[in-house]
Amino acid sequence: MAETFDLLIKNAVVVNQDGEGERDIAVKDGRIAALGGSIDASLAGEVIDARGLHVLPGVIDTQVHFREPGATHKEDLESGSRAAVMGGVTAVFEMPNTNPLTTSAERLAEKVALGRHRMHCDFAFWVGGTRANVDDIPELERLPGAAGIKVFMGSSTGDLLVEDDAGVAAILSKTRRRAAFHSEDEFRLRDRQGERIPGDAASHPVWRDAEAALMCTKRLVRIAHETGARIHVLHISTADEMDFLKDHKDVASCEVTPHHLTLSDEDYATLGTKLQMNPPVRSKAHREGIWKGLQQGVADIFGSDHAPHTLEEKAKEYPASPSGMTGVQTLVPIMLDHVSKGRLTLARFVDMTSAGPARLFGIAMKGRIAVGYDADFTVVDLKRTETITDGWIASKCAWTPYDGKSVTGWPVGTIVRGRRVMWENELVTPSNGEPVLFGEALPR
Repeated sequence: MAETFDLLIKNAVVVNQDGEGERDIAVKDGRIAALGGSIDASLAGEVIDARGLHVLPGVIDTQVHFREPGATHKEDLESGSRAAVMGGVTAVFEMPNTNPLTTSAERLAEKVALGRHRMHCDFAFWVGGTRANVDDIPELERLPGAAGIKVFMGSSTGDLLVEDDAGVAAILSKTRRRAAFHSEDEFRLRDRQGERIPGDAASHPVWRDAEAALMCTKRLVRIAHETGARIHVLHISTADEMDFLKDHKDVASCEVTPHHLTLSDEDYATLGTKLQMNPPVRSKAHREGIWKGLQQGVADIFGSDHAPHTLEEKAKEYPASPSGMTGVQTLVPIMLDHVSKGRLTLARFVDMTSAGPARLFGIAMKGRIAVGYDADFTVVDLKRTETITDGWIASKCAWTPYDGKSVTGWPVGTIVRGRRVMWENELVTPSNGEPVLFGEALPR
């Protein structure tokens, strides 16, 4: 008797680590059960005809801030994950700078409980590394739902900060998984606070200058070599860091963001504090340097650094205005637009949004379209042109720096473990998010 399936995706162009081509995908019990030529549609309970569409491994965004607990007026795990799936993202890693901070086993367990079957996509949570929890790190980074350890070397939104070499070395001496870092030199930031011009958000990258980022990244890499640790440098914002990191791939991976690849300091004139981020959006020369690093293979993954604030908060006069913007929902369309313009291949996009995160962080059963893997798919129409608007944004903050931007390439569907969660801009399945599993921290 022929095997039956829960879902069958037919006639799609499947993009994977072995190239792209028209294949059918059969799903059973949330996992990929068969790949290949023409699979009999009568064997499946649900059939999706994806003719003219591309099916990609589910996009994984490994840097989002969903603000729960502590600031749920601007985002929470449900609304942030709704924005994620509306943009084609099937899994997220959420950051620890909440209130209270995610720095203990108890706080992590609380977040996992808040996310399970309430978030629309799968999830993991970074645990903040601090001076106080150093001895607990070997246990914390292996707990269910833990993405690993995250350290802020430069102050940003929240109260997590370990700015000195000794503090960073103490943390890295305890880690066994790859630890993630916000890399800006806090000492230089303090010295340069006088560079901020009240009411002028364009002075933000003057204050938090390229040297602050490069200095800190050099320090971080040196400490990683001294401690034998693996590090991940988040949201690279300078050409200088890209040039430096190419010689240190033995210990350091790095992330680039859509906003650092798409926007520049010229956009402060129209966006003002909406463009204010840490580290800042900088000159076109730095943007081109980041693109060069991406094209040379120095950059490992994309992350959105989705960090929402309300329009009322953003309307405060700089520098009282908070740093951060929405991004999880626009990651796929913004980067697919770069694909359409020839700046990025589709294969590279797939590597940096699925296979890359799985490889860096040891994600189990995600990152590839392969039999036995979770049936996570981002379904896209590469020829579809749409205009991104504030009205489309599902985040509680309901705004985007890309309002009014026309893009070619659009997320048509988000499928998480075989369940069609978003289709044609509508949520179609109740939330069913589960913690991501990691090979280095599987339950025993």
